[in-house]
Amino acid sequence: MTITLTAVDHEDLCHGWSWVITDEAALAANVARVALGQAKHVIRVLDGLAEKPVKTTTDHVADALAKLAPDADGSFHKCDGWLYQTISWIAAHQNRNDAILRLPHIRKADHGFDGLQIELSTDKAKVTTVVIFEDKATTKPRDTIREDVWPGIVALEAGQRVTELTQDVTAILEAQQHIMPVDVEDVVDDILWKEARAYRVSITVGNRHLKEAARARLFDGYSEIAPGPKEKRRAETIYFSDMRAWMREFSKLVERKISEHANHV
Repeated sequence: MTITLTAVDHEDLCHGWSWVITDEAALAANVARVALGQAKHVIRVLDGLAEKPVKTTTDHVADALAKLAPDADGSFHKCDGWLYQTISWIAAHQNRNDAILRLPHIRKADHGFDGLQIELSTDKAKVTTVVIFEDKATTKPRDTIREDVWPGIVALEAGQRVTELTQDVTAILEAQQHIMPVDVEDVVDDILWKEARAYRVSITVGNRHLKEAARARLFDGYSEIAPGPKEKRRAETIYFSDMRAWMREFSKLVERKISEHANHV
């Protein structure tokens, strides 16, 4: 696997995994495929299935490379955010078991949910959990969680964005009709939204949060923001000594992987 996931447990506060990138080149190749609109190919790779030839046009290559360009203000914050969301999706896929994951965002300024994971009952006739992703690439993890993530979860807990969530879940299930033995509308109608909702907060951390105790403190307040059993509150972290610098080098590697496909169109 391109990312090693280590389980962590912060008592009653939350649980989750810490990530370590173990094969940067392979990860960049997968991110490049996502940028090219070929996430289904990445799924086959991650699942260990035989790879199929993928057609890539020069237009696909040019559009994918544009995703790695600087933002209008010259910064790379949106690009870094998109790269991180894609890495998060790959990490989630490695750890999904039988859950259904929404395909990753293809636009770097998408305002929808960062990611969604749907967990089904054993007979696949009922949605038991809808996991909402909050993916943040930041150099200020605690401030970002407190000022950006917590308000979003509070709003979701209060019932906001439930129509958007319902539509997204419906679309995901409809795309998975081959594994659903029942009518999708019936399944969605039967979801107990407040009980089914769970969260997965994943965030970049730096030198101040090398130890697990320090990482746990980043999520102080999680159990009050999203009350209920600990399983409802996932918390995931990945360490970079200099996140922005790493993203710039990784972006160049992804760009090279994308450009390689230009030689085969």
